[in-house]
Amino acid sequence: MGKIYMSVDMEGITGLIDHTQVDSNKLNYERSRILMTDEANYVVTSLFDQGIEEVVVNDSHSKMNNLLIERFHPKTKLITGDVKPYSMVQGLDASYDGAIFVGYHARASVPGVMTHSMIFGVRNMYIDDVVVGELGFNAYVAGYFGVPIILVAGDDQAAQEAEQLIPNVTTAIVKNSISRSAAMSLTPAQAGELLKEKTREALEKKHLVKPLVPPATPLLRIEFANYGQAEWAHLMPGTEIEPGTTIVRFQAKNILEAYQAMLVMTELAMRTTFC
Repeated sequence: MGKIYMSVDMEGITGLIDHTQVDSNKLNYERSRILMTDEANYVVTSLFDQGIEEVVVNDSHSKMNNLLIERFHPKTKLITGDVKPYSMVQGLDASYDGAIFVGYHARASVPGVMTHSMIFGVRNMYIDDVVVGELGFNAYVAGYFGVPIILVAGDDQAAQEAEQLIPNVTTAIVKNSISRSAAMSLTPAQAGELLKEKTREALEKKHLVKPLVPPATPLLRIEFANYGQAEWAHLMPGTEIEPGTTIVRFQAKNILEAYQAMLVMTELAMRTTFC
């Protein structure tokens, strides 16, 4: 394999358990950026050590300007900043031999550290009848391009979600959730050794993993927590609110259109106020 894509979120990073560590306005954030960068770099370095020729890393958390480029292996290419048309999977295309998700969390409405799906106003997202979170949606985009997800790193619940969606995927569990804001975590040094080992394993097992191919013309359905959020999301042309629910649906021509529709709908929904 010559080329690997990596999407890096923050909530699934070793030792991070609550909003004070992942919000750039909070006290603990700057320390978390270092932990996030170093964790991603363990994987990147291992990839290069295994003979991968090109690694592209996409910063995939919040404003997507968290990763400290100066701490990366010098051969790394970093996609950083916001706004990106495809957000957490910006730049992913058919030229990659595999994709890796680091620092990932489980979807909304299930247990796990800091679980959510894009915004806290989303209860569930569906592609046709399959419930997905960020991990699943991003894996579908990779599958559209024929790219398999070979490694997912995060907490135990993210690993479980990945294994249910993607047979034979390699997972690296860096912390076990106790509640949504507590976990039993490895130290960064322990996590680094685990990630290097699991990266080697993922490359060895790549031939066993098939891309998660999305439906040709997917129906996107997003269930919001509040009817006001559904109203805001429904401002996007082509959407419908399912009667008697907070579910907004959009018939997409392909998964890429569904992904961008999800980005627009969730951005609109965030404009809802409490009163």
